[in-house]
Amino acid sequence: MSAFQVTLPSGAEWTPTFVQELNEDKCIGCGRCFKVCPRGVLELVGLTEDGERIHVDLDDDEDEEYEKKVMTIAHQELCIGCTACAKICPKKCYTHAAAEV
Repeated sequence: MSAFQVTLPSGAEWTPTFVQELNEDKCIGCGRCFKVCPRGVLELVGLTEDGERIHVDLDDDEDEEYEKKVMTIAHQELCIGCTACAKICPKKCYTHAAAEV
């Protein structure tokens, strides 16, 4: 098997790396990656004391039923391999990998 590659208009080869994992223990829930992702791959969730995930209403965040907010990979299939999330993450929470074809 080989890695999926794209030939750019310049003729250069580029190997996109797609989001594989997000380390929620390191995540501080800052939302930078969420804002920079052009494809809606990520979602901010709240974690309760028991580790249960609950929906976070971004417009009305006054009902804090959770211990902390973290990012999660909600739609991995939409990732285009740009790695913008990893580049902006201050805690280096992301793991990316090339797709095998």
